Amino acid sequence: MGTARYSGEFKRDAVALVESSGRRIPSVARELGVNPESLRQWVARSQAEAAVSGADGEGPLTPAEREELRRLRKQVRELELEKEILRKAAQYFQGDGSMTGRWRFISDHRDLYGVQRLCRVLSVSASGFYRWLAAAATRAARRSADEDLGARIEEIHSESNGAYGVPRITRELRERHGVVNHKRVARLMRERGIAGRHLRRTVRTTVADRSVPPAPDLVGRVFAAPAPDDRWCGDITYLPVGGSWMYLATVIDMHSRRVVGWSLAEHMRAGLVIDAVRSAVGARGGDVRGVVFHSDRGAQYTSAAFAEVCQAYGIRRSMGRVGSSYDNALAESFFATLKRELLYGSRWLTRPQARMAVFAWIAWYNRKRRHSALGYRSPVDYERQHARSVTNLELVA
Repeated sequence: MGTARYSGEFKRDAVALVESSGRRIPSVARELGVNPESLRQWVARSQAEAAVSGADGEGPLTPAEREELRRLRKQVRELELEKEILRKAAQYFQGDGSMTGRWRFISDHRDLYGVQRLCRVLSVSASGFYRWLAAAATRAARRSADEDLGARIEEIHSESNGAYGVPRITRELRERHGVVNHKRVARLMRERGIAGRHLRRTVRTTVADRSVPPAPDLVGRVFAAPAPDDRWCGDITYLPVGGSWMYLATVIDMHSRRVVGWSLAEHMRAGLVIDAVRSAVGARGGDVRGVVFHSDRGAQYTSAAFAEVCQAYGIRRSMGRVGSSYDNALAESFFATLKRELLYGSRWLTRPQARMAVFAWIAWYNRKRRHSALGYRSPVDYERQHARSVTNLELVA
């Protein structure tokens, strides 16, 4: 194997590194991969030439001048390193120069430049870096826990068909897995781009029949009841299906917010709301005498046919004022929820397809969906809790 030949530029740079760093020749030689004796000869030759000609060609350098030259070269080398560090840091941060980003940069480059130099250039304390480094295990555990919780959030959000927001997802997590902070849930949902749905009702379906005397308002905007089948409310909404519409009429129990009856058809005649009431009567066992049914003053609810059906079942009719959504706010709120959680992103091409989707969603709403007004319980669970309470009171009595 032949002897390595080094260029004059390489030799001058090697000598400059020895003089500027103040390190011993064997150490620099190992770093450069050259023979220590060769490097020693290059340094001696350079010093001899400098002594003969001087740095500026006007005579030999004094010991003090050589020391100053060595100091200046070291300073230049340090400035070049700082410039290099700043250039790499700018590429590393990509516009984000947060403290965490600085700690990470120092950790990734400490073997190359040293912690003290990196901390000085980036204007941070070395003690702060070492504290951050010592907490690495804690941060890793927190990231792992966030990943696990994020997966659970995505699962619950998917189960709700993308409808649940922070409050309901938080409550579901607490029911399944124990205590969890709602702010943490909100942060993880925000980081993952997860959000509940928000839509507004835009089509009017209530057309008043002013020729028929309305029923009195027996509710007075108090949409609550002490027990099931004490007060019901109902309304009609539209659903887009293919190139036309279908219309959904509901009957909701004010005690539990449960949908006890509903009907879906391609028309808004009185038969639509009559079928919904009959569905509710059947679901409640056939005997609903004395229950109040509250609605708006749409023509379907003021029709003689609807009045006859209510009278036959012993249902007491109640109506809000014309044009006031607040007088039937519970039914309005339910339809807002349905459109936000069921219609968003959905497209039904056929009536059977729409009917099956509505059927499945109402079943999920009654048995699974957590309602804020019910302490984040589902309507069915809320009714069961009420039944248990009544039974316990009877046993005590």
